[in-house]
Amino acid sequence: MQRYSAETDHPETNTIGHGAAVAIDASATRDADTPAAATVSTAIADVILARADHVFGLVGNANSHVVSHLTSRGFPYTSTRHEAGAVAAADAFFRAGGGIAVATTTCGAGFTNTITALAEAKAARVPMVYVTGSAPAAGARHFDLNQAGLLDALGIDHFTPTPETAAADAHAAFALAQTHQEPVVLLLPFDLQTAPLVDGGDVLSRPELLRPAHATPTRPMSDGLRADLAGVADALASARRPLILSGRGVVRAGVADDVAALGDRIGALHMHSAMARNVVGGPWCMGTAGGFTHRAHVPIARDADVVLVLGASFNAHQVRGGSLFSPDATVIHLTLEEHPSSREVDVRVLCDLASVMPVLDELVAERLADSDGTTTAGPDAAVISPTAPRRTWRDELGALPPAEDPVTQPELFHERGADGRLDPRAALRELDRILPKRRTVCTDGGHFLGWVPMYLDSPDPRAQVLVGTAIQTIGLGFPTAIGVAAARPDDYTVLVTGDGGGLMALSDAETVFRTVRRGAVVVMNDAAYGAELHQYRAEGLDTASMVIDDVDFAAVGRSFGARGVTVADMSDFARVSELLDDDPSGVIVIDVKISREVIADFISEVLKKQ
Repeated sequence: MQRYSAETDHPETNTIGHGAAVAIDASATRDADTPAAATVSTAIADVILARADHVFGLVGNANSHVVSHLTSRGFPYTSTRHEAGAVAAADAFFRAGGGIAVATTTCGAGFTNTITALAEAKAARVPMVYVTGSAPAAGARHFDLNQAGLLDALGIDHFTPTPETAAADAHAAFALAQTHQEPVVLLLPFDLQTAPLVDGGDVLSRPELLRPAHATPTRPMSDGLRADLAGVADALASARRPLILSGRGVVRAGVADDVAALGDRIGALHMHSAMARNVVGGPWCMGTAGGFTHRAHVPIARDADVVLVLGASFNAHQVRGGSLFSPDATVIHLTLEEHPSSREVDVRVLCDLASVMPVLDELVAERLADSDGTTTAGPDAAVISPTAPRRTWRDELGALPPAEDPVTQPELFHERGADGRLDPRAALRELDRILPKRRTVCTDGGHFLGWVPMYLDSPDPRAQVLVGTAIQTIGLGFPTAIGVAAARPDDYTVLVTGDGGGLMALSDAETVFRTVRRGAVVVMNDAAYGAELHQYRAEGLDTASMVIDDVDFAAVGRSFGARGVTVADMSDFARVSELLDDDPSGVIVIDVKISREVIADFISEVLKKQ
């Protein structure tokens, strides 16, 4: 990734430490010849130039100076059409592997428009620096809001830059966001935007945020940790049916190969979280854990006697509402930091996977070696007499059954639902076949989401981006595609949205058509708020409010200059193939008219409990 600076390069190692010092040397981003009139806005922008790769924003009267300083230097900046879109696009940029998320908007309503997207980024542990205006330092106006109070309610850390603190606060925001993997906000007072810096702006305004007690532990190896790992190794070595569930922590720590090797050693099956798709693939991987798990694999997961969860939050979604694993299974959770939504487990070890995985593998190997042979006394030395080879769960299974079988599960292979509209599973299978294979798949939230990870493949963990799942939002889909395309410009960007969320996010449809070089917007259009329709129809509620007029999204796409195809019959996909073969560049809108009568598994699980 290229790094920008105002005059000189800023070293990546210049981050906030955990010592007593609170002043930060921000001079690395300013040349000695920088005019003395450097301002609060230029100081913040210079830090962004040095420490980020892209900014997503919408300008207003409280952030225009910052944005101007960035764009005048050619820094990559994408203008969205809604403030929530700026934050959601930045979030998706990070999730797709583009680097730290950075967004900016104006104050007041510009700030409040971002609250949902900010809350999602907080819940999903996305490192983000969000620069927004705030009330004047000289005193709030009648229309100003207590933005700091709103952030406090969300549990989001924030700094208020001043002429004395602007540079230090900006550096601190980046350091804190990256250390804690969460959003941090710079609240730029409206009347201080062009205020000259005082003494370089190198004093930190809120040192308490950087004290060791607030910092995420590095969790170095210790005798206590090694003892905990010994217990984990005992459980894994003695397990008859071990299963490993890998999350984003495995991706972040770069230990996928170590996890795969451990799985091979103990004959484990694998699953992954939605944020770590295919991190450990191969013939023994059953795909995404939770409501996205194929039905044929659910009984196998429930047979596991030891479940090792690595770097995943292990929330209710990942355990299919608590039904994915047997209550008799021993669940062991290895994670850097316990997430508030984590489920109860039998053993939880807080650790750094990068340092732990080699040690754990070694401990397991020692235990398996002891169990694979018996020591007898010989005339000169001990002799190892091998016993029968250890039989693993993989040996018992021979191979995983197909995720879906048209012979035993014909109901999964219908082309249409009971109402005559297309079965979403058939539609997504066909899209998986005809869309370019080098792709990144991103989604909005909604009922349709229950099928996307199951039927629309993506090649690596960063190539599946599900913004909105952490707090169950809809309406962030279009801006998600913006961030994904910026992070992975060489991939074919595939956005899958529902009609309800698509209409909610329509303000940034234009941004998608303007900025995405190659991609598709797939609208899974059931003319309804599907999740609500299925849940509350079962409770006997009137569903009139849950139905949407059948919008022609293909025509909407054409009105913005994109190509559009309406798919009401499986044969209509031939037209999509023709357009892709003729010219894969640009964006194509595929309006798929899907059935309201086909229910996703994650909703079915809810209905079973009612």
